[in-house]
Amino acid sequence: MTTAFQSRQVERLVVGIDTADGAGVNLKRVLTQDLQRRLDPFLMLDEFRSDDPNDYIAGFPPHPHRGFETVTYMLAGRMRHRDSGGNEGLLGPGGVQWMTAGRGVIHSEMPEQEEGLMHGFQLWINLPAKRKMIPAAYQDIPSSDIPVVSLDDGSKVKVIAGHYGDTAGTIQQPDTEPLYLDVALAAGQAQQISIPAGHNAFLYVYQGQISVGELARPVTEGRMAVLSGSGDGVSFSSEEGASVLVLAGKPLGEPIAQYGPFVMNSRAELEQAFADYQAGTLA
Repeated sequence: MTTAFQSRQVERLVVGIDTADGAGVNLKRVLTQDLQRRLDPFLMLDEFRSDDPNDYIAGFPPHPHRGFETVTYMLAGRMRHRDSGGNEGLLGPGGVQWMTAGRGVIHSEMPEQEEGLMHGFQLWINLPAKRKMIPAAYQDIPSSDIPVVSLDDGSKVKVIAGHYGDTAGTIQQPDTEPLYLDVALAAGQAQQISIPAGHNAFLYVYQGQISVGELARPVTEGRMAVLSGSGDGVSFSSEEGASVLVLAGKPLGEPIAQYGPFVMNSRAELEQAFADYQAGTLA
């Protein structure tokens, strides 16, 4: 006898904060520092979306990172990446860049367009203490290399990391076991997503509106839903159709010390990161 799927519920709703980063890129910060412990191992989620070049054209000139991973997912537009290791890549529509900053990297992300829509997300994922000082690395993954599961009801699930059913995402990260899905839910349809027990999880609706769990809690566009810890996963539906990011990860349970672009486990390690950066030995 099979038991019914038990959905996690919406624990709280979060409204993104309008801010600017880089050289003046306007964006919405959805996951902020006050949620880092609750959503461990996730540190930050930003959404950038504008068809006004003044909001994005200045880009993100060279800046340092240490101690975590950045995941940039583009929906529309193009961004040129260069780093202190001599790496360079062009992130286009539907593509993902998964960068492990490790012991340190200095990189830039600059728009390679002068007009049109720029839309995407940047997610920060923590690294465990044992891996914070590994060599920096990154993967540029074009849209064509990311599996998409097309469902009979017209919905589609893009599997960036982790697993959706028998489909493995492009990225598998053993430390935090992240699940990163982009679900395009067809009108009038529902979806059940399995989430490993013990993982912290949240949803972000970037188009449309959904209803979550047995309580049918509404989550509107531009809202993040922090999910409760118990259940087989999450179920949600949409009357008009919606686009939803589903994110989950295995918590590290370690101290988090962050100042700007450095995320370590102690103040002393942060001070060392700044000293290394100022001495030119970060990367």
